[in-house]
Amino acid sequence: MAKINWTVDKAHSEVGFSVKHMMISKAKGTFDNFDAKINADAEDLTDADIEVTIDVTSINTRNNDRDNHLRSADFFDAENYPNITFTAKDIKKSGDDYEVAGDLTIKGTTKPAVFNVTFEGQSKDPMGGGIVAGFSGSTSINRKEFGLTWNASLETGGVLVGEEVKINFELELQKAE
Repeated sequence: MAKINWTVDKAHSEVGFSVKHMMISKAKGTFDNFDAKINADAEDLTDADIEVTIDVTSINTRNNDRDNHLRSADFFDAENYPNITFTAKDIKKSGDDYEVAGDLTIKGTTKPAVFNVTFEGQSKDPMGGGIVAGFSGSTSINRKEFGLTWNASLETGGVLVGEEVKINFELELQKAE
């Protein structure tokens, strides 16, 4: 099959994250505004062109004070670095799964990252739409490597925010007209 352009169906897609909070639980959130430029054969991503852009100001942890703190210079510094980006560089396939390696840029720092991606399938939209394809994936990063270093010590030992951040996504793509 030939490569085609795909658009993100944002109503059926999500980009999320989780990080240890107070060393005993996880704080979770999403980025509500994101987009991707994807040119690919949905059934074989190995030669796909993938560029993802996430609007940092759209962070949503269901806590307005925390969201504002995350947008501040203590964390993402959204005023100076409004986007997180990922550009795929190398894609390897194993069954329905892929390792999508590329450049992840957060707060002006670019580091290599590898997302483990699963092709969830392809179908015709029964609501009169065209062809849709589903993908899910995840990776883990050390937030400090991207300049997200703010933390607070806990009275009981340890820190408020863990270093490892798990990033996950669910994408439903529509074949572009």
